[in-house]
Amino acid sequence: YKILEGVRGKPPVDQEAIVRILLKTSKMLMECPEIKELDMNPVLVYEKDAKIVDARVIL
Repeated sequence: YKILEGVRGKPPVDQEAIVRILLKTSKMLMECPEIKELDMNPVLVYEKDAKIVDARVIL
């Protein structure tokens, strides 16, 4: 997506950080089948790094 590459004078975001979050989340869900739902919102992505600000897990 263009917005991830930097628009309106903003720098590009750390797309590798997004990939790391998705891979770690996928691994956690594979290893913990008791998790029925996972909501991560918001996920803030910066020029270097990304953070999950809030998450809700339903077992």
